[in-house]
Amino acid sequence: MEINVHRGEGKLQHVIEIGAHRVLTDTSVANGGEDSGPEPHDLLAAALGACTALTVTLYARHKQWDLQDIDVRVEHGQKEGVYELRRRIKYIGNLDVEQKERLTAIANKCPVHKTLSGQFRIETEAE
Repeated sequence: MEINVHRGEGKLQHVIEIGAHRVLTDTSVANGGEDSGPEPHDLLAAALGACTALTVTLYARHKQWDLQDIDVRVEHGQKEGVYELRRRIKYIGNLDVEQKERLTAIANKCPVHKTLSGQFRIETEAE
């Protein structure tokens, strides 16, 4: 899938087009933006949180476990020279300890987690 990013209406605002979906990105007022959308690192952390929630929910449904909801929180930022994503997962439902442990193992296998834990290659072409 190709993602298109182009200038938006604000000082630094950009529009991200993903298929039929549009998301705004910007930066804070302190950094010269208008805070009209999440910053790119926020979107990266959100991708991890969303993938975690979707993957775990699908797995629990497949197993017919009583996962009524999932709350995923991701804190992110530079820490000791490394960019860190800290994920906290709260399982809501009638689950035993073993089920929660299995769901956490599944969370660690979500596609975005695996991507972020692996190696990257970014190829850039300028026109």
